[in-house]
Amino acid sequence: MATLQLREALTKVGTLTSRPAAFLILGGYTVSWFVFERETLDWHGAATLITWAMTLFIQRAEHRDTQALQAKLDELIKANDKARNEIAEMDDKEPEEIERIRDGGQRRS
Repeated sequence: MATLQLREALTKVGTLTSRPAAFLILGGYTVSWFVFERETLDWHGAATLITWAMTLFIQRAEHRDTQALQAKLDELIKANDKARNEIAEMDDKEPEEIERIRDGGQRRS
């Protein structure tokens, strides 16, 4: 039960980091660091902020690509009469459950 909650929380955090608000948080953190701890904002601090920003950019691009791919696949599933429509609804499942379904060829909704 706790493992399932942890998985759901990690998925939610990953989704939240792809939102524009994550960049606002980074900006607020940067401004706060500059205002309150300016003496510690050296090259190492700048590298930390740049790494954090690049991670957010990569997460956002990955999320956008995944959402576009899922929309295309959903459209193909809906267009094909032989396709199982419940497969199009697997987006809400955890990655481990999707892997079990794919490996076992099980039909699940």
